[in-house]
Amino acid sequence: MRRIIDLTLTCKADMRGVSWTPARTIPENGWNARTLSLYSHAGTHMDAPRHFSDEPDAGTIDAIDLRRCVGTALLIDIPNVQPKEILTVERLGAAADLIKNGARLLLKTGWSARAEEPSYREELPRIGEELARWIAERGVHFLGVEPPSVARVQDREELTRIHRILLDAGVVIVEGLANLDALSTRRPWIAALPLKIDGGDGSPCRVVAIEEINGETGA
Repeated sequence: MRRIIDLTLTCKADMRGVSWTPARTIPENGWNARTLSLYSHAGTHMDAPRHFSDEPDAGTIDAIDLRRCVGTALLIDIPNVQPKEILTVERLGAAADLIKNGARLLLKTGWSARAEEPSYREELPRIGEELARWIAERGVHFLGVEPPSVARVQDREELTRIHRILLDAGVVIVEGLANLDALSTRRPWIAALPLKIDGGDGSPCRVVAIEEINGETGA
């Protein structure tokens, strides 16, 4: 038997970049519908290379290779993460030896517990340059993190540099993951699917993990 774990933050009207208004109602129209306004990097979302590049060949969200977004992942528990911490290769511990070309990584930091607090965005732990280059050099296909960004959002230079290192290497970035503490296996099967937006720089996405109740789904 299998169980599905939702790794996605719930979109709420008070979330940064999210709002909606009634478009149809049952009393007036016979059905309910909303007009949604979604920032392309709201909540749990995926970045496309276009997010940090205006080059004509910069990849867009509708062109993301979904083979990188679906399959067995490696859950890496990083304990005692501190506000504003710069994550290094050393912080991956023994799991660093398991990361090979084509890996999909989920970094468990517990940061999603702060999703409704100012510190979630203002004090996020982030991927250091050493770690970003290390991930890129190993041919990692997918990197999922709990904070809303892999880099400090208040520092434009750092934000651009870390994203470009990863995106230019073909790493699919998903930010704003949640519920990683609900995973019971080290290698869950995951699917992260963005909206197919023409020319998009990113998109909110639904991310789920599937586990075998009595064992691991992946090899």
